[in-house]
Amino acid sequence: MALNRGSIVGYNADRMMFEFTMNTHNEKKVACQISSVAMDQMDGVRGTPPSEREAQFVRLRDSIEKIASDIYKVEGAVHTGKVRIFEKHLPDGRARKAIG
Repeated sequence: MALNRGSIVGYNADRMMFEFTMNTHNEKKVACQISSVAMDQMDGVRGTPPSEREAQFVRLRDSIEKIASDIYKVEGAVHTGKVRIFEKHLPDGRARKAIG
């Protein structure tokens, strides 16, 4: 089952994760997170400041949401009740070598 766009929650600096929601076909909210390392890898940068994380998420949103939806199709929101995206989840074609 694919997920649809939800809302932006924001950057959690303690967890170093950007949080957002997506919705199932029957409008059930699914909590989602992507690590700052994964976002930087997708963006081809390193060490994006917390104040710039939301703009980075918005820029990468379509790709991030596709990955979250694909993870949900395969795994659901297993164990944690959330879909979590880490660097290991990035498709080879989308991950660019980080600068540095």
